[in-house]
Amino acid sequence: MAEQKPISKSYLDLKSKVWDEGLCSGCGACIAVCPADALYFETGGDSTHPKSNNYCKAAVDDVSCGACYEVCPRLEEQPSSLLGDYLEITTGKAEFNIPKKQSGGAVTAILANALDTGLVDAVVTVTEDPWTLKPHSMVITKSEALIGQAGSRYNWWVPLVSSLKEAVVNRKYRNIAVVGVPCVVQAVRKMLETDHQLVGPYKKSIRFIMGLFCTESFDYEKLVAGKLKSEYALEPMKVCRIDVKGKLEITLNDGMQYVIPLTELEDTVRPGCSVCTDFTALEADISAGAVGSPDGYTTLVVRTLVGQHVLESAVANKKLSIGGEVDTGIIEKLAKKKLKRKPE
Repeated sequence: MAEQKPISKSYLDLKSKVWDEGLCSGCGACIAVCPADALYFETGGDSTHPKSNNYCKAAVDDVSCGACYEVCPRLEEQPSSLLGDYLEITTGKAEFNIPKKQSGGAVTAILANALDTGLVDAVVTVTEDPWTLKPHSMVITKSEALIGQAGSRYNWWVPLVSSLKEAVVNRKYRNIAVVGVPCVVQAVRKMLETDHQLVGPYKKSIRFIMGLFCTESFDYEKLVAGKLKSEYALEPMKVCRIDVKGKLEITLNDGMQYVIPLTELEDTVRPGCSVCTDFTALEADISAGAVGSPDGYTTLVVRTLVGQHVLESAVANKKLSIGGEVDTGIIEKLAKKKLKRKPE
């Protein structure tokens, strides 16, 4: 049995080293693993980091905990790799109809097959309100529901990992897939690698991590209410698709498109994104994104044997086709741009 590490940290240590320094990614991992439900996020302008309801047992009663500190991705040095280690890099597309899919729909195809075959029993992911586009973290257990939610705006901030507690503790799923941007992937990987006793249920229950290419995450309130509605007069319910490929591309239901340079959106980006150097979700089992593949295809970076197994199952069941050539140069170009955030 692995030796238990003595943990004496509390959220106050996380607050001083991450929250107060403007480093919080907003992934929600600390909220998920807090055994006292003492941490929470507010929305709107005061959402740069979690808050405490002062029920932290470690800070108030000197009870050994430190679970929140153990899983925070911002306590680690940011990576310097562009593409990272991988077993295979290829293009892929879904072999069945996925309304509102992003690029090739490969992420949805892989996860739907994993649910249908029992490789996973739950997917923790992002869904959205079709009227407002407001994102929510949700646990999905049926492939039909997952397919219906395809095309969700993963680059819009939501404390994704916070719903892991619902999946692990309340509903007791034990073969969970998590889909997220690089900070989410880093946090979940820390859960899988720690020996911290209070994080143990998460370590035992998460089987597969799907990472998504990410330049930065946008604050919903600032981007939709403050930018799209006020400056561009775009009603959320008329938006069909939003994609981030070095710029923000918005497609309306009538086919009209808007392209907004990322430089115009800097005030809508979460502050904690300014230190992230991971574009390709380096610690995922499979990383995915539209960059590097032709229109209608998804770039898939298969990094682990777990990822390879999940991918091969989707191909064998004819849910996914793979095999096209990937332009790694354009991926590395965007990864290098993000890497410039790393301090000298």
